[in-house]
Amino acid sequence: MLSKRVSHIKPAPTLALSAKVNQLKSQGFDVVGFGAGEPDFDTPDFIKEACIKALKEGKTKYSPSGGIPPLRQALAEKLLKENNVEYRPSEIVVTAGAKMALYLVFSAILDEGDEVLLPSPYWVTYPEQILLCGAKPVEIKLKEENGFILRAEDIEPYITNRTKALVLNSPSNPTGAVVPEEEIKKIAELCLSRNVFIISDECYEAFVYDGEKFVSPASLSKEVREITFTVNAFSKTYSMTGWRVGYVACPERFAKVIEDLNSQTISNATTFAQYGALEALKNPDAKTFVQTMRSAFEKRRDLAYNLLRDIPNISVVKPKGAFYIFPNLSYYSSKLGSDLALAEFLLEKGRVAGVPGSAFGREGYLRLSYCLSEDTIKEGIERLKNALALLES
Repeated sequence: MLSKRVSHIKPAPTLALSAKVNQLKSQGFDVVGFGAGEPDFDTPDFIKEACIKALKEGKTKYSPSGGIPPLRQALAEKLLKENNVEYRPSEIVVTAGAKMALYLVFSAILDEGDEVLLPSPYWVTYPEQILLCGAKPVEIKLKEENGFILRAEDIEPYITNRTKALVLNSPSNPTGAVVPEEEIKKIAELCLSRNVFIISDECYEAFVYDGEKFVSPASLSKEVREITFTVNAFSKTYSMTGWRVGYVACPERFAKVIEDLNSQTISNATTFAQYGALEALKNPDAKTFVQTMRSAFEKRRDLAYNLLRDIPNISVVKPKGAFYIFPNLSYYSSKLGSDLALAEFLLEKGRVAGVPGSAFGREGYLRLSYCLSEDTIKEGIERLKNALALLES
């Protein structure tokens, strides 16, 4: 018998969709896949070369569980310079991607029966990890008419004596919403007053558009820093998804426990991959690479948004960050009974793939990643439009 803890677990639908698309492509089908949540840019050569150099120098053994000291130091410098928050290297733990960082944080602070506030739509992994830790995800339904932006007034009615933490993901996966600085201040003040931890997932910090400002909650004050777990990774910013290097920064009393958990689970993030991550932080060409990606994604966002607006009977919020767009296709999904059925229909009839909104806690929507060439985006949305038209005939 399996444990009750894992009885509910489901495979990540985003990865499952990518696998299905790749399988169809290998069978010779022409599929436009909007499902993958990863940049289509290759990892820069200077990062690869640093990793190769580390391998050649024999840096293939265990590293300290918290990460190699030069990387922890570089991350402390990055957080101070770019995020305006001061952490000592001993307050930073390098993990095998942001997923592992999040799981370690949840494991460190959650007990059976605790509640975690989860703005919805949410990233698919959050509720699964919370449940694995014996806690309860409490969904806060965000409104499309408000741009899916989380507000302090949305949170307060859901706080109980069991509330342990709030997950804050800005820019958001799947909506691309960016929470304004003034609203983050109100959210932080509320969490402080009610003794609620903030788990700040900042994986998309590099991708904000239209003059929006990214704000790390921990930068607001020393008091807010004390209740905040800052989680990030190299996956999106430096197009290093397969490298699996992430980190969490938090007060040392928590970082020590998280480091111990790391040592008892994975031992350490892959040693030579950490040297690639270190190069990403140190190499002056990295900023140019990130800016090139950000500019490309902003153009693709505009293209996808304008094309989707031309499709009858859908609504779409223009994302302010990340690299996803989240159109409301409930008019069409209702004809088939669910957004899962709609996604299957689109894949079968249109050879176009997107992730159903229900995977993110919002039935009737479709998450599309615009990490594709402009020509591919045009082709994919045209296929989407034509397939939806079939439901009207």
